[in-house]
Amino acid sequence: MKELQLKYGCNPNQASARVYMKDGSDLPFDVLNGRPGYINLLDAFNSYQLVKELKEATGLAAAASFKHVSPAGAAVATDMSDTLKKIYWVDDLALSPLASAYACARGADRMSSYGDFVALSDICDVETATLLKREVSDGVIAPGYTDEALELLKTKKKGKYCVLQMHSDYTPAPIESKEVYGVTFEQERNNAKITADLFKEIPTKNKNLPASAIRDLMIALITLKYTQSNSVCYVKDGMTIGVGAGQQSRVHCTRLAGNKADIWWLRQNPKVLALPFRDDVRRPNRDNAIDVYISDDYEDVLADGIWQDLFTEKPEPLTREEKKAWIAQLHGVALGSDAFFPFGDNIERAHRSGVDYIAQAGGSIRDDNVIETCDKYGVAMAMTHLRLFHH
Repeated sequence: MKELQLKYGCNPNQASARVYMKDGSDLPFDVLNGRPGYINLLDAFNSYQLVKELKEATGLAAAASFKHVSPAGAAVATDMSDTLKKIYWVDDLALSPLASAYACARGADRMSSYGDFVALSDICDVETATLLKREVSDGVIAPGYTDEALELLKTKKKGKYCVLQMHSDYTPAPIESKEVYGVTFEQERNNAKITADLFKEIPTKNKNLPASAIRDLMIALITLKYTQSNSVCYVKDGMTIGVGAGQQSRVHCTRLAGNKADIWWLRQNPKVLALPFRDDVRRPNRDNAIDVYISDDYEDVLADGIWQDLFTEKPEPLTREEKKAWIAQLHGVALGSDAFFPFGDNIERAHRSGVDYIAQAGGSIRDDNVIETCDKYGVAMAMTHLRLFHH
């Protein structure tokens, strides 16, 4: 296939849209089902690079959930606790390693992952397809599909679900270009490799980076490599738990991602796990109700005349004091930043969401303040000297 006509460009009024290779060669992917749009393909190619690099770096099956050209979540296959299976609504499914990776990737921020584009590092098996089949998603890209998985995915969205297969032998050209306002931009591809060698310079008093933290920091930085900048990423146990993307201020990234990490942790609070949902409440509505329940606007789901539509009995609110005490129990979180932290306020905010390990580029004139703030909380911080801006 030399060229593919798309549904439309970024918006429906941009009706003429296509993709092709400048050198006239065949496109490096196949459309197995559905008809992709412009943004679908941007999500697909960015997310596929992310999971491919995660697999190369960790040796584990990887998955990503993308929305608007940034990851809502990414994860590698690890053993999931019963609690995570419950909050991700997969406790009733048989999960392969790849399916577990996607459940965790989507579970990082289920609100943002609604209608996502999915990337898988490995051949899609029937367990992963079964999970995809019941989630609200626009499409998936993978290096291949089993026959049973493909037939299952072809029934999704009344047969219109977008299924793409990336050619595993494809290597992009070393120079990339794009046009903005009629002007062509050209640069070398960002082929920087994220390895454990990046974490050797640790200027903080605490220099202890266990193997699990190194893995999580690599996941954070690889995720940031394909996240719209400025960006900050929180990771725990092989999965992102908060991604802050596209903010003009780095501390706003840190706050945004930290708030998402707090929500991820609060979803595991016993009061949340025990919410008495009615059987007819769908998963997306449950996700939305949980987000509201653990926010300061909890009355929006607990008010008389409203809670009856969601619950079999009225739940007790999760108080501010209870939330603060629960969040204080979160530890062992790894945080990556796509560039240096200019002030210690980023560390202050990260610490409140259980961050014990940090990787950032370094090079700020206030590095000493950032290091001092890390030392204040016993945080181990590596300076990578690698910036990962992505636009």
